[in-house]
Amino acid sequence: MSQRNDCVFASSLGKGDHLHQQVLAAFPLCQMTEEDLIQNPQFCKLLATLSQHVDRTGLTQHLRRDLEKAERELHTQRLSWLRVESIHRLLREIIQENHFSKASSAQTGDATFYSTLEQCLMVGQCVKRMDISADVSEPHSGILGLTAERVKRLMPSEQDVLQMKQKCPSELLQHLKKKSVAILTYYQPDWENESEGLRSVKLSKLPELLDGEKKKVKSLTEKNRENTTLLQRQTHTYLSELLMCVKILQSLVLELRLKAQKDLDRKKIEYFEGKCEIGLRKIRAEMLEVQLDTYTRDKIATHKKITEKLNADLKSSKMEKQEVESKLASFEIYGKDFEALAEEYSRLRQEIATKSWALKEFSTSNT
Repeated sequence: MSQRNDCVFASSLGKGDHLHQQVLAAFPLCQMTEEDLIQNPQFCKLLATLSQHVDRTGLTQHLRRDLEKAERELHTQRLSWLRVESIHRLLREIIQENHFSKASSAQTGDATFYSTLEQCLMVGQCVKRMDISADVSEPHSGILGLTAERVKRLMPSEQDVLQMKQKCPSELLQHLKKKSVAILTYYQPDWENESEGLRSVKLSKLPELLDGEKKKVKSLTEKNRENTTLLQRQTHTYLSELLMCVKILQSLVLELRLKAQKDLDRKKIEYFEGKCEIGLRKIRAEMLEVQLDTYTRDKIATHKKITEKLNADLKSSKMEKQEVESKLASFEIYGKDFEALAEEYSRLRQEIATKSWALKEFSTSNT
C-alpha cells in the first residue's frame, strides 16, 4: 500500500531529475545538491511533500499570511511615523532658516508666526519627553516637579496658535518647494535660470527623476556587488592557478638543479681523479729522484752483491731446513718412545752444557 502511494506521489510531482529540480527550487536556502537527493531518495520525497505546505523561505501558508499582515501593519505605522517626523523636521528647518535669515524680523506677522511655531514645538517636545505615569490616580511629580498640564500652560495664546496653523501649510509648501528647487538645481544645474512655469513642470517630474536615480543607484550597487563577487572568484582562481604554476616551477627548478648537480658532481669527480693521478705521478717522480740522489752506481752494485749473497744464504737455509724436516719425519716413525728419548737427550745435553759452563767459570775464578 505504501509503495503504491509513493508511486502516485512521485507521478504527481515528477520523476527522476525533474523531481530533484523541483525540490532544489522549492528550498533554495538549503545547502543541498542533486547528488545528495539521489543518494537519499526518501529524504527527497519528504522534502517534496513539505514543499506543498511551506514556501521557499520555509514558512507555512498560515504563518506567511500572519507575517504579511504584520508587515502591512508595520508599514502603515512606519508611514504614519515618517509623515509626522518629516513634518516635524521640516518645521524645525523653517525655524532654523528664520534664525539665520537676514530679513527674518522685517515683518511683525512673520516674527509672531515663527515665535509661536518654535514655542509650540518646544512645548510639544518637552511633553513628549516627560515621564508621565500611566495610572492617573498615582501622584506623580514628573521632571523637577513639573507635570504635562503645567508645561502646556506655556503654550501661546489660542489666537496665535490658530493663525500659525492657518499659515503653516503655506509655509510648509513654500519650504518644500524651495527644497525641491534645490534638489532639482543639484541634479540639473542648467534649470536654475529657467521660467517659473517651466520650472514647475519640471518639478512635477522630479519624483520620476529621483526614482530613476534611485533605481540606477540600486542597479549600480547590485552590479558592483556582482562585480565584487566575480572579482573574488577570479582572484581565487588566479591565486589557485598561480600556486599551481609556482609548484610546477618548483618541481622544474628541483629537477634541473638535480640534473645540473649530477653533471657538476661528475665533473668534480673527473677533476679530482685527474688531480690524484697527477699527485701520484709527482710522488713517484719524487721517489725516483730521492732514490737517484741516495743510491749511486757503486752502492747499487754493492747492494746487488749483498742481495745475491743473502739469496744464496736463504737458499742454503731452505735446503738445510728441508733436510732437517726429512730427518724429523724419519724420526717420527719410531713413535712416542723415541720422542721420550729425544727429550731425555735434549735435557742431558742442556745439563752437560750448564755444568761445562759452571766448571769453566770455576776454573777461571781459581786461576
